[in-house]
Amino acid sequence: MVMGLSGLAITWERAEEILHLPFHPSPALLVFATLTFVVLTGLYGAKMLKYREAVRKEWAHPIKMNFIPTFSIALILLAIAWQPFNAAYSQWLWIVGSAVQLLLTLYIVSWWVHHTQFEIVHLNPAWFIPVVGNMLVPIVGIQFAPNEVSWFFFGLGLMFWPILLAIVFYRIVFHGSLPERLLPTLFILIAPPAVGFVSYVKLTGSVDAFAQVLYNGGLFFTLLLFFQAKWFTRLKFFLSWWAYSFPLAAIAIASLVMVQHTGSLIYLRLSGVLLGIASVVIASLLVRTAIAVSRKEICVED
Repeated sequence: MVMGLSGLAITWERAEEILHLPFHPSPALLVFATLTFVVLTGLYGAKMLKYREAVRKEWAHPIKMNFIPTFSIALILLAIAWQPFNAAYSQWLWIVGSAVQLLLTLYIVSWWVHHTQFEIVHLNPAWFIPVVGNMLVPIVGIQFAPNEVSWFFFGLGLMFWPILLAIVFYRIVFHGSLPERLLPTLFILIAPPAVGFVSYVKLTGSVDAFAQVLYNGGLFFTLLLFFQAKWFTRLKFFLSWWAYSFPLAAIAIASLVMVQHTGSLIYLRLSGVLLGIASVVIASLLVRTAIAVSRKEICVED
């Protein structure tokens, strides 16, 4: 949820700056995303204190464990979102988020290497989160640390992306479709190339041939998933629907960066469409989540 909300705040920030919009919803979105992070962190912290065994099982679960780094990624995204408003606050968020992200990456990759319970059917696009999320670090990291730090995190994420992409496609093609609960995680396929594009442009300062490859990869996955919209609209609501949010925001941000560097009218129109879609989807997710909470349909043991 925080990844989606902060991603939307960043998208509107970039749109306000690049497109010179006369209205500015990004501050309110940022405050809401930050408050959501504080509330959810407090709730999960209480869970860690009261239900330690349940938390321990989550941290060793072959699917759930890959969602744990959403905490550190949310910190990094909030650092990116806060940077235009408060550089000092952004820097502290970035330092904590990047350090925790590295520790969680080491923890989860170690589990992958030494596991005794993983099977191919456990694999899904959420496996991108622990390692590919490192590519977010350079977006503001180049302002807060030596370039070598940002290149380290970018290289780490970029190295694992094609490896996991190949395994995920192997699992989907040859071992049946994902369970209904996990189908929304297919949207995570959009995020690595879109985020990688934004980070790479931040690191190099230009849109070169490799940047074009990354952006167009993200755009293709976006089109591929929109082409399958009828399957997603039939799904029962799960919290995994929030997997729609951040990837849509990421490709919208990437399109805005393309506008900034190329001035192309095509990218200008595309970024406007994607921003509108991301805004509507995330607003719908908030409403649908509130309804599910009121009906006690979330946090149900599966």
